[in-house]
Amino acid sequence: MNTFLDNQNWRYATKKFDATKKISTEDLNTLKEAIRLSSSSYGLQPYKIFIVENPEVRAKLVTAAYGQKQVVDASHLIVFANELNFGEEGILKFSKNMSETRGISIESIQGYVDYMKSNITGLPEETRNIWSSKQTYLALGNLLNAAAELKIDVTPMEGFNPTQVNEILGLDKLGLNASLMATVGYRSEEDATQHYKKVRKSNEELFITI
Repeated sequence: MNTFLDNQNWRYATKKFDATKKISTEDLNTLKEAIRLSSSSYGLQPYKIFIVENPEVRAKLVTAAYGQKQVVDASHLIVFANELNFGEEGILKFSKNMSETRGISIESIQGYVDYMKSNITGLPEETRNIWSSKQTYLALGNLLNAAAELKIDVTPMEGFNPTQVNEILGLDKLGLNASLMATVGYRSEEDATQHYKKVRKSNEELFITI
């Protein structure tokens, strides 16, 4: 557990990446698996993950990210896109996957399937979109923790124009919306912010025991 806390103290939101350093295929696969294994509501994973490597596409995304150079300087750019209007079709795909993965019949999990349908499909579309967007934050958390263990830097980004990102990546046509971005790579020695002390609330201010 001490190693985990050491990693959390090591990581920070990197402001300047070393553009010459690239993440190995092995480490990238580890990060992808950490995202894939992330928890999500009902286990539904109502999102897609885009690994943006194309330099021309990333250059376009800098403008959508209000000029933040991490988008092009980092080794990789990851875009978390939540599914819009998630409903019965997504639930049925999940139930089919569960059936095949666990070697059980659809009938044996029909009660759970119906339970998910009753709790999700009846919600207004806007509420479902907010819900699916929140799930991407859980996946981001897994990415942050796995990357810190590998001593890979990650900068979570909400500061971008989703409409522009959606247009550049063609997400609208896929029924998706860019909810989060994360630049992933290695900090530059010139990034002074890596030496700043981490500012957090004290235990006394943050935690309330009832």
